[in-house]
Order: sequence, then C-alpha cells, then structure tokens
Amino acid sequence: MDIQTLANLPVFLWLIWLPLLWSPVIYLVGRLARRRWATDTAVARWIALIAILSTWLPFALTYQEFKANGVLSYTFGTITLRLDGLSLLLATAVLGLSTLVILYSNAYMHRELGESKYYAMLVAMTGVMVGLGCTGDIFNLWLWFEAMAITSYLLVAFYRDQPASLEAGVKYLVQSAVGSVFVLLGVALVLAQTATLDILQIQAYVAAQPDSVALLAAGGLFIIGFGVKIAIVPMHTWLPDAHSQAPSGISAMLSGVVIEAGLIALLRALAPLAGTTTTWGTLLIFFGILNMVVGNLLALRQQQVKRLLAFSSIAHVGYMLIGLGTAVYFGEVAGAEGSFFHLLSHTMMKGLAFLSAGALLYVMHTARGEHDPLMIADLAGAAQKYPIIALVFSLALLGLGGLPPLVGFMSKWQILVAGFETRSLIMYGIVAFVALNSVLSLAYYAPMVNAVYRKRPSTAVQSGLAVPPLMTIPLVVLAAGILLVGIWPNLVSGLVQPAGAALMAAFGG
Repeated sequence: MDIQTLANLPVFLWLIWLPLLWSPVIYLVGRLARRRWATDTAVARWIALIAILSTWLPFALTYQEFKANGVLSYTFGTITLRLDGLSLLLATAVLGLSTLVILYSNAYMHRELGESKYYAMLVAMTGVMVGLGCTGDIFNLWLWFEAMAITSYLLVAFYRDQPASLEAGVKYLVQSAVGSVFVLLGVALVLAQTATLDILQIQAYVAAQPDSVALLAAGGLFIIGFGVKIAIVPMHTWLPDAHSQAPSGISAMLSGVVIEAGLIALLRALAPLAGTTTTWGTLLIFFGILNMVVGNLLALRQQQVKRLLAFSSIAHVGYMLIGLGTAVYFGEVAGAEGSFFHLLSHTMMKGLAFLSAGALLYVMHTARGEHDPLMIADLAGAAQKYPIIALVFSLALLGLGGLPPLVGFMSKWQILVAGFETRSLIMYGIVAFVALNSVLSLAYYAPMVNAVYRKRPSTAVQSGLAVPPLMTIPLVVLAAGILLVGIWPNLVSGLVQPAGAALMAAFGG
C-alpha cells in the first residue's frame, strides 16, 4: 500500500489502527527500558498516554465528517467497515474511559511486574473495541469479539501470582470461549441459509424470506454467545470474580465499556434477523427484568466493594436491555435513545466508582504490599482523610442509584418515559418495576456513602497512605461529567440521537 493509498483511506480507520499499531511499540519499548534500567518502566506509561491522545485527532475529524456526511464506510475486498451512530457512541465511550484509565494507572500500576504488557494490552483493547463497533459483516464481528476477549483476559489475570486472580482469569477465559463457540455456530447457520455474511445483504435476504427456522436459531445462539460478555443472566457468573480481581483500572474498563461493546455486538448480529420474528424485543425486555432482579439481590449481600459494584453492573445492563427491548418491540426511538444515554452514563458512573474505590484500595492496601480486598468496613471515616475521593465516590454511587440531578437519574428517566410512551398496560407495570428496582439499589449504595462519612475512621483509613495527585485528576473529570451531563443532558444528544436512529434503521423501525 503506497503513500497515496494511505492518504485516501477514510479517517475513521485510524481510530482502529492507531491503537493497534502503538500497542507492540509500547510493549517492546517498555521491555527494553526495563532491561536497561531494571525496575523503571515509566516510558511505557507515557508512550501509552501519547498513543491514546494521538487517537483523539482522527476521532475529532471523524465526528465532523459524520455530522456532515452521515454513515462512513470503507470496503477492502469482502471486508467492510462502517461507522454509524452506534459506532460513534461506542468509540466515544471507549476512548474517553481508556484515556482516563491510562492516566489513572500511572501511579496505580507503578513498578508492577508486567507493566508494559498492561499498557500494551489496554491500548490494543481500545482499538479492538472500536473495530468491533465498525464491522460490517458478522464473521469479522466474531473476530473482533474474540480479539476483545483475548486482550481483556490478559488484563483480568494480570496478577498471575495470586490464586484468586488466576481463578478469575480461567473462569473468564472458559466462559468467553464457550460464548464464542455459540456465536460462531450462529454465524455458520446464517452463512448456510443466506450464502452471505454482510449485514446489509443478510437483512435484504430476511426481508424477502422472513420465515426461517435456521435464522431464528442463529439469533438465539447470538443472544447466548454475546450474552456471556454482556453478563446477561444466567451467563453472568464470570463477572464478579473478573471485576474484583483485575486491577481497578481494568475493572472500570470491563464494567464501563467491555460489557457495552458486547451489547453493541449483539445488536449488530440481531438487527439483520429482525424480520424473522417479533419476539426479539420481548426477549430483551425479559432478560432486562431478570438482570435487574438478580443483580440487585446479589449486590445486597456483598461486603466487598468491588464485588458489589460488579453485581450492580448486572442490574444496570437490565436498564439498557429494557430500553432497547422497548425500542425494538414497540418502535419507540426514545427507548433506544434512553438506553444509549444510560450506556454513556453507566460508563461515567461505574468508571468513577471503580476508579475511586481503586484509589482507596491502593492507599489502604496495595501500596503497602497487601492484597486484601476493599471491604465496606474499610471505608469508615474515609472522608476525614480523603475528602476528594470520598466526594467523587459518593457522586458515583448516588448517580448509580438514580438520584437527581446526577446523570444516572436522567438516563433512567428517559428509559421510563419511553415505557410510558408505548401506552401499553404491561409496559406501565414494567416501568413501575424498574422504578422500584432503582429505589432498591439505594439499599446497597447508601451504606457505602454512609460509611465514608462516619466520624470514627477505620484502621485501614488511619494507616492509609496519601493519594497520588495524578490519580485524582481522572476522578474529578468523571465526577464533573456526571454532574454536568445530569444537569444538561443535551450535551450528549449529538451522540445519543444518531445511535438511536441507527438502531431503529437497523431493526427496520
């Protein structure tokens, strides 16, 4: 490929290739630096930050081009990449959180064995997730999905000298592999039935011949396979271990964008099969209700902070599924927009919750060479010694609980309004159920907020070290986003509305 050809490539491709090209550079330079200076791999951290910051330039150009021209596409042979509203939404969430996690990890991962591998895999995972959002055929969707599983697995099992971390990694790997097999079987069924893998061509085939048992079965396989990564109940059992044992920055990525990337992948695979049955929306609503109930009930009994946050992610997937089910079944674009708004708000809130909990874990245990988990009891009196961390942690938790004027309230409210707009008695009942579950979630968020503001500090707080200043910056940025977008939700309408329109177009709405 000559220079002229490279110059003519669509700019959105660099959102994918820049991180993937930077990843081996980060690893190799980090390894060389470690060999030369024995312990200091700071060079890998800063190259990773440069890599992710360099990706924001093509993102800005891509956003402008998308606003001017609509859907962007590129075809090379039989491979097609398309950037639409869904792709743009996912790219924004991935790039935003990845940038903050890399900055946060500068202190958190300092002098950890395998630090260069950590940054290389984190940057690679960023490019892979953007690629997954842009794929135009279901086989390459599976390939990107597999690449996301591999890069994230290496990060989940990063602390390989700890048995609990290895157990979490193995559980994550095995269940991801099983899910991938189901997806591949679904791809094979679609190919056998339609003789094509291109999403638009499959959609045209289904429109002409909607009554296909094979395609119906393929849709079921996609729900199971992608459902593992999304943590749809009962395929959720890997999630609490992976989230709690991974480094806190990776916990934020798993909950804040990896789950969401899996959801986008499921929508991409199901959309061309929409004409085979009208029950896809019903299934999404059913699994949404199931996730909400199971996630909330499992979170109620938890005493480990990161496990509690992990189980609450299952419940928040439920909100997204109900909004999407409302859009697909009733044709309510407001359901899709509310769901995608909640995707963004969950990225901010859960990212902040895991990063601020990780900051407390770092100063109380990790920086002292201890590998104990952060317990709710450890949070007692944290506000006295760590007032900024306590404040942003509280904002994240209250936002997740749906209290106004935080962003979690606004995104949940849009999903509830979409349910009312269906004018369905059943949906009225579901809306009431969703609202009650949001109130129920305060039963496990409120005790953590109460704990950090107790007068008597815990032993862990008393013996805790100082929070590195660089670690605080991403937390303040996310907290500001939670507050500002909650007050002015129109700040993200340029992302949410095109994503909702893309979903409705894909499902024939």
